[in-house]
Amino acid sequence: MLIRRILTSLGRKPAPIVSVIRLSGVIGAVGALRQGITLSALAPVIERAFAVPDQQAVALQINSPGGSPVQSALVAGRIRQLADEKKVPVFAFAEDVAASGGYWLACAADEIYADPSSIIGSIGVVSAGFGFQDLIARYGIARRAHTSGKRKAMLDPFQPENDDDIVRLKAIQAEIHDAFKTMVRSRRGERLKGTDDELFTGEFWTGTRARDLGLVDGLGDLRSAMRERFGKKVGLRLVHGDRRWWRGRIRGETALPSMLPADLIPTGLGPAALVDDFASAVISAVEERAMWSRFGL
Repeated sequence: MLIRRILTSLGRKPAPIVSVIRLSGVIGAVGALRQGITLSALAPVIERAFAVPDQQAVALQINSPGGSPVQSALVAGRIRQLADEKKVPVFAFAEDVAASGGYWLACAADEIYADPSSIIGSIGVVSAGFGFQDLIARYGIARRAHTSGKRKAMLDPFQPENDDDIVRLKAIQAEIHDAFKTMVRSRRGERLKGTDDELFTGEFWTGTRARDLGLVDGLGDLRSAMRERFGKKVGLRLVHGDRRWWRGRIRGETALPSMLPADLIPTGLGPAALVDDFASAVISAVEERAMWSRFGL
């Protein structure tokens, strides 16, 4: 920024700047060794992106199949708060997919762009699991669960489904779905061209069809769109988080996996902890793979 101040003092106009925030992966905590999209992880990145003086805009580079509705709302909310405070326009660019919570994040922007083949939408709520009651019965395994509160073991995968539990779950899903629809309507407004029965069923579309429905504003990639908007000399400034992988793990948060010699493992990362983290990471990776697979990716 010193160079920009010097150029300004010399009467020369510095090149325009657009800060870029990359939002990639599943939304929410996905395991001890895997970094998901959460407000706690991204808050410093978002703050730094909006703190750049004299910038033209902030761009969101999104590639996410969704995840936690709470973290989707928190991250999108923080982006909107700072955009309004700093009076900086926000543009979102969908890559492979901006679906479910990924589209919620995109709605934090003033304008949304996608590739013609991007997957957009999935404005709905899903809760999935497995039923193991027949499996454990086959092997003579008895499930013992003792609760205080008759719904404390609701949706226990080792018990047969209860109709009352399903009714309760669907009521919760409906509340979350209403919050999602409210977000989309408030951000997209009159640009939406489809009916509720078209837009809010959980269906997803290509970027081309999403443009026809008013879910995105246009087709194009980040660099091309920003050059067209702010000129060929625009500088795209990717804002990074803390790249030191062990920092989050020491605080009890997530971190990137690493194969280190024992004498280089930071304090608090013993063999047992690493084994537990590895097992958790494998399970999380399977779940994450399933989320991407829903969209053929």
